[in-house]
Amino acid sequence: MGKTMWRTVVAGAAAAVFTGVAAVPAGAAEGGVSFTRVAVNGGKPIVVGVKEQVRVHATFRMTTRLKHDSGPTVFPYRGNPETGPLRISAIETSDCKVVDSENGICDFTERMYIDPRYLDGNEDAGTWRTAARVFLAGDAWDTDDENLPLQVKRAARVTVSASPEPVTTGKTITVTGRVTRANWDTYTYQGYAGRTVSLQFKAAGASSYTTVKKATSSSTGALRTTVQATVPGTWRWTYYGNSTTGAKSSTGDYVAVR
Repeated sequence: MGKTMWRTVVAGAAAAVFTGVAAVPAGAAEGGVSFTRVAVNGGKPIVVGVKEQVRVHATFRMTTRLKHDSGPTVFPYRGNPETGPLRISAIETSDCKVVDSENGICDFTERMYIDPRYLDGNEDAGTWRTAARVFLAGDAWDTDDENLPLQVKRAARVTVSASPEPVTTGKTITVTGRVTRANWDTYTYQGYAGRTVSLQFKAAGASSYTTVKKATSSSTGALRTTVQATVPGTWRWTYYGNSTTGAKSSTGDYVAVR
C-alpha cells in the first residue's frame, strides 16, 4: 500500500492538475467542477471542548478537467458558503487518488483541525451545512453546497461517586456526580443545569450497562440519587446530549456488595 501524501490547503500548496480538455464532465456543477460522495466525521457530530484541537476526518470525490492550483476541501458553513465558514485552524487534503484520469475523477481524504480558540463563541454550536471548494487557475474558484447538515457541539463532562463501599445487601447507595459542558466564550467547563441524566448499572461480570433511573441536574450541574444495593457492580451517569451539546458518560465507580 502506498503512503498517503498530505497537503496543507490553508498554506496554499499545489494540488493535482488535470491538463486534458477543459470540458464540463457529465453531471458536473456549473463552473465545470462537481463534488460527490462527501462524508464528514462518519456522519457523527463534531464535539469540541475548551483546549484540545479536534481532528475531523472527511472524504469526497471531485470531478473536473479544469486546471486547479490549490487542493480541494470540504468545510462547514452557515448562511453563505463564500462568507460564513466555520473557523478552522487548518485543513490538510491528500493527493488525488485517481479513479478515472480521462474524465478527471479523483477521490480525496481530508483532515480538518478545529481549535476552540478559533471559534466565535457558544453561538457556533448547532447545525451547520457542508460545502466543497477548489481554487482554479487564474484566481477563480468553484464552491458547491453539498446539502449535507453537520452538527457542531459543545463537549460535556460527567463525574460519578457511589457510596458507601462496600455496602450490605439491601442497604441504600447514594450516587452523586456533576454534569458540565464547554463554554467557548470563557474556555472553561461550567455546570449544566436542568439536564436529565441517566444513572446506569453494570453488574459484575456483565458486558453492558442498563439504565436504572434518571435524575435532573441542579443549578450547578450537581447530580444525586439513591438506589438499593442488590449485587456488586459498577455505576455511572450518562448524559445523552442535545442539539448543541455532545453526549458523555462518566467513568464507572465499582461498589462491592456483601
